[in-house]
Amino acid sequence: MTVLILTSEEDVTADMVVLRLGEAGVPVVRLDPADLTNGVALSGEYVRGACRGHLSVGGRLVSMNGLRSVWVRRPGDPAARAAHPSAWLTEESSQALYGMLRCTDARWMNHPDAARRARHKPWQLRLAQRSGLAVPATLITTFPQAAREFAERFPDLVVKPVSGAHPQEPPRAVPTSRVAPDADFTAVAFGPTLLQRRIAKRADIRLTVVGEALLAARKPADPDAHPDDVDVRFAPSVSPWLPAEVPPRVAEGVLRYMAGAELAYGAFDFAEGADGIWWFLECNQSGQFGFVEMDTGQPIAATIAQWLAEEGDAGRGCADGDRSTAS
Repeated sequence: MTVLILTSEEDVTADMVVLRLGEAGVPVVRLDPADLTNGVALSGEYVRGACRGHLSVGGRLVSMNGLRSVWVRRPGDPAARAAHPSAWLTEESSQALYGMLRCTDARWMNHPDAARRARHKPWQLRLAQRSGLAVPATLITTFPQAAREFAERFPDLVVKPVSGAHPQEPPRAVPTSRVAPDADFTAVAFGPTLLQRRIAKRADIRLTVVGEALLAARKPADPDAHPDDVDVRFAPSVSPWLPAEVPPRVAEGVLRYMAGAELAYGAFDFAEGADGIWWFLECNQSGQFGFVEMDTGQPIAATIAQWLAEEGDAGRGCADGDRSTAS
């Protein structure tokens, strides 16, 4: 049984997991959907109740019904590197590839439908609330007056993008920024704005979840940091990430979140307040983990590899067609 990894060619994070799978003797196929029709080919046959699909990657033929698991890591747009790319070809290739893969009994990390839903920040915040996680007071609005009233109730705010990275090439991370006390919210009317109560944090928390395994890392805040340095990705680093214990209530809430989101992998960001509360900020369903593993030595790549290598019930598909006697 083979593990299929859908990601770009230059993905160091995926390299770490491929290495662990290789050490365990688990067959791996790495494929970037962007290479469809240009080095990658597919075929699916649906005849007399049987379903058979195959992928050809670099001259290697792989049966889709022989897939153990599929890791949707950072795939490119299907057929983006075809000889004659087009929006039509991308849509056709996406329908074909992901439609066929949905017919298998492979386990998903993460299933494309769950992953697409999990990217929506408003949905994340509500699921976190329902899962029992602490969520800072948040407003997403295009009403300037609503923003002004929110700022009156919560004078110390940060502003962050609703969607995450700016869609340029390559994507550019947009930092979380502190809102000035005399901010003019008139421009809110021109686009959805996410305002959130600033947590006076004593540490940043990155909690990587693989199945039911929780691997937490903590980076203490710099006591001498400028008050406007609120985004750990851009603030000066004075301490490495260190392994951390997950409070029981947080662990329970995170596992409820994962079950509600139908995710097998999630990278959670929390702000640890002065009172020790872990405040939920977001969950990235395909977040990086290499920097945490390098600092802490936590076996995140090995844990992912182990999950991908396990046999499991992924629900019914049409993959059992290859075991049919029909011809």
